[in-house]
Amino acid sequence: MQARTVRDYIRTIPDFPHEGILFRDVTTLFADARGMRLCVDQLLAPFAGDRIDAVAGLEARGFILGGAVAHQLGCGFVPIRKKGKLPGRTFAQDYDLEYGKATVEVHADALEPGARVLLVDDLLATGGTARAGIALLERLGTEVVGCAFVVDLPDLGGRAALEAMGMPVHALCSFEGG
Repeated sequence: MQARTVRDYIRTIPDFPHEGILFRDVTTLFADARGMRLCVDQLLAPFAGDRIDAVAGLEARGFILGGAVAHQLGCGFVPIRKKGKLPGRTFAQDYDLEYGKATVEVHADALEPGARVLLVDDLLATGGTARAGIALLERLGTEVVGCAFVVDLPDLGGRAALEAMGMPVHALCSFEGG
């Protein structure tokens, strides 16, 4: 019997949230203990020997993954949330969506300047949310050492956009066609 890959645990749901979209559902990956362990181990593997002071996770599935990765790396976790969800003083960053704009925020005192941070999320599509998260982390004076994703949708250009910023990108699997 051949060992399963992370991709094997991800189900595809057609026509969600809109007709013509193939939704890559990672909840089936999270629900399986072996799949989740495989995922977390592979997300952190390229960074295991590096000094990482914190993992930043993008709302919402990035919280699940980021917390687990931070635990394994023995470092802190910082949530990057949708606007209005964090108490206290925050920094905000707008980014473009397919049909409008959105905003993410981080606590203004979340990290010390100079901290080395790994950004984690479940899916890389256009890269808009990740770019906004990187901008927030850089406003805090941190060094973003890389980005780790479970799924890359290369046809949507997110990896290319992040790499054009000089950002190392690590993805466990990809799905063509968006």
